[in-house]
Amino acid sequence: MDVVNQLVATGQFTVIKQPLGFIKILQWFFAIFAFSTCGSYSGVFRLSVECKNRSESDLDIDVEFSYPFRLHQVWFDAPSCKSPGPERLFLEGDYSSSAEFFVTIGVFSFLYSMAALSVYIFLLEKYREGNRGARIDFVVTAIFTFFWLVSSSAWAKGLSDVKENTDPDEVIKLIPACRHEENRCKEVHEPIVSGLNTSVAFGFCNLVLWAGNLWFVFKETGWLGAFAGTYVPSGGKQPAPDTYGQAGYGQDPYAGSQGGTAALRRAQERVVI
Repeated sequence: MDVVNQLVATGQFTVIKQPLGFIKILQWFFAIFAFSTCGSYSGVFRLSVECKNRSESDLDIDVEFSYPFRLHQVWFDAPSCKSPGPERLFLEGDYSSSAEFFVTIGVFSFLYSMAALSVYIFLLEKYREGNRGARIDFVVTAIFTFFWLVSSSAWAKGLSDVKENTDPDEVIKLIPACRHEENRCKEVHEPIVSGLNTSVAFGFCNLVLWAGNLWFVFKETGWLGAFAGTYVPSGGKQPAPDTYGQAGYGQDPYAGSQGGTAALRRAQERVVI
């Protein structure tokens, strides 16, 4: 307990009010929302197959699927509308790579944001000492920005394919009995994917947050001051010395000639006398 009190006493919590720390808190929360809405998803849709022979019909076919969306492993039993009984069918597609990549980036972003925020609060002096900590932070932030761009884009495309392959109208096409006009197949209800749509939105929100945070971390690296101190405009020249001033600004250019004329006249007067 004493250690906790000591850490709290030495912590610089004012950094939370600054953009550098405040954005880290936002990144922490948005990372949680991103990976949790995707990683905890579970959906279900229902079909009905009414055979010509009513005794073979199945009006409540539930198909459940969930993260990581290996749909090719999701199966359901559908009536064949002919003896000997129902047949087992599988959905199509495997979108686990994009989904797992997205969740992984979210989890690591959450962990890094929490670690960086702890450094800001308790080790801010060492973080700024020699700018080494800030430069490492900048590089890591740039890497996460790139990964959020890639993972969010990949998951957005993967989600589009998941929606297509879990659309009841598309799944009905996989049932052989539904290809015969005497059998009637229809959708009872479709899956609710609003949570997955939210995960994509949070992914791109994280991209904006991490990209925006680059500037505030960059200001801590000291590179901005180095660039400003050594910058010389291209084609710049030193101003020429003021030769006009060196020659005696404000002097009468005719003063010398007037003095010489007066002396000549005095000499002539002496000769005449």
